[in-house]
Amino acid sequence: MHHTNHFYGHAHIFARYCGLDRRRPPRINGYLQHGWNALDGFGPREKYVPVTPKFVWTDTMRRRGWARGRRDYYPIGAPWLYLTQMEPPAVPEAEREGTIWYPFHGWERQHVDGDHRRLIDEIREVERGPVTVCLYWLEFGEPEIRSVYENAGFRVISHGARGWMKKGTDPLFPHRQLAELRRHRRVASNRLSTAVFHGIAAGCEPAVYGDPMVLAEEDPMHGGVARVRRLWPELHGAEVDLVTARQIAAEELGVRYRVSPEEIRTVFGWSGETNDL
Repeated sequence: MHHTNHFYGHAHIFARYCGLDRRRPPRINGYLQHGWNALDGFGPREKYVPVTPKFVWTDTMRRRGWARGRRDYYPIGAPWLYLTQMEPPAVPEAEREGTIWYPFHGWERQHVDGDHRRLIDEIREVERGPVTVCLYWLEFGEPEIRSVYENAGFRVISHGARGWMKKGTDPLFPHRQLAELRRHRRVASNRLSTAVFHGIAAGCEPAVYGDPMVLAEEDPMHGGVARVRRLWPELHGAEVDLVTARQIAAEELGVRYRVSPEEIRTVFGWSGETNDL
């Protein structure tokens, strides 16, 4: 199984959905989209074994991939949709409070350059309730970044590590994110991202504002911030129409492409797997 299929415990979510042992998900016969982007759901320079299935969230991702000369796409909806289906809300909507804020982050091979203090000033200008800042595990592990938000009086957390080469994967990452999103009234970020769409699906009011920061050697194939703002202008701003946001999130997460456990077993190559629970 390609190691990115383990990112954020996504293989574990599908194993549970199929009634298999979520602690030891079987090998997925293909590549699983692990995050939202404005391309085809995968990295712009990633190479794949020919004719190997690519499991994406929506048909839009498939069409973009075809435009790039790639084939063998299967829209199945985002793993997040399957998790929220299996985890009903525990907190009444009336008890939601404050904003969970996701600063744009880098990853192991690309770091973000930006002014966190300037971003804090922007957050203070907009938010009227308590603020939780959720940092990616890399930024959370850097005291000089984490302390800036802590000293600003924000609650600072991390959902955990996504893992790398099948090591260090925290399968409870999405569960922690879901619990946090469901306790907050708003979800916000300085870039439209997976977390924002997850938040909308979890019942949060979204916002995208503030300095978008710069990703080191950001690939121009994605079109950058300008393209994202041009394609999804309705989701940018300190206040966003919630009805419109929910419609867009449902499309981007692939609500209509969700499939049954039996179908997942078939396309993932899990038909012969036994129930270990």
